[in-house]
Amino acid sequence: MPTSASAARPRTLELPWRDKLLQLELDWVGVEDSAYPPVVFLHEGLGSVSLWKDFPDQLCRAHGLSGLVFSRYGYGRSTARPHDERWPLDFMEQQAWEVVPALLARLGLVKPWLFGHSDGASIALLLAARHGALLSGVIVAAPHIMVEDISIASIGEARAAYLAGPLRERLARHHADVESAFWGWNDVWLDPAFRGWDIRAEVARIGVPLLAIQGQDDEYGTLEQVEGIARLVPQAQLLVIPGCGHSPHRDTPARVIEAAGKFIHDHTSAIE
Repeated sequence: MPTSASAARPRTLELPWRDKLLQLELDWVGVEDSAYPPVVFLHEGLGSVSLWKDFPDQLCRAHGLSGLVFSRYGYGRSTARPHDERWPLDFMEQQAWEVVPALLARLGLVKPWLFGHSDGASIALLLAARHGALLSGVIVAAPHIMVEDISIASIGEARAAYLAGPLRERLARHHADVESAFWGWNDVWLDPAFRGWDIRAEVARIGVPLLAIQGQDDEYGTLEQVEGIARLVPQAQLLVIPGCGHSPHRDTPARVIEAAGKFIHDHTSAIE
């Protein structure tokens, strides 16, 4: 029988990965004894458990679901990235194909849904492409499937804002080592070699249910990101939200909660 998120609720988890022993920050949300598979939330490139705020809990409680939120290596209260370590160009592939499957197995989460935002959305797509049999389906908000000029320009603006101070101060409330979190993300995205990053060939392999959400005014990507998904994945459903930026779950939470919950229930049966 699939294991729900209520079966084991550690607040941190030690996870061996390559030559490291990662300490990952966890938060369990929603309904403790849900009859449905859990939802695993994958945060953005500067995100963490606390930066999701109460969105995961609201989504899960609104639809009778349980959920897991965690901070990736280098973020939140998880193991910090050493300051001399740069994320490799395939850092999202490593998370999708190695770290997240190991985390799901360690926690006994069977056939979960993934809800990913931004970099977390790309990780969710990559995981679904290679390990779709592990999942019930995927919901992605503001995903990246390739690098665009608008992405690089906005990430450059984020660097300037961080160096000026206010962005660093805001992020420091959510990351034990804010330098680890910011520069790990910013350096790799602004590496000229990263301009060639493109996961469209992988996305075309996705066979699980997929809902792709993007704000019409996303400052980090054009609508080609989700329209490209729709061309590559026949079963994908799109939700484009007017007057919404890069964070649909923050800009229009009620709309996203309604759409995500309906999509999950339309494509999932209760656990017997």
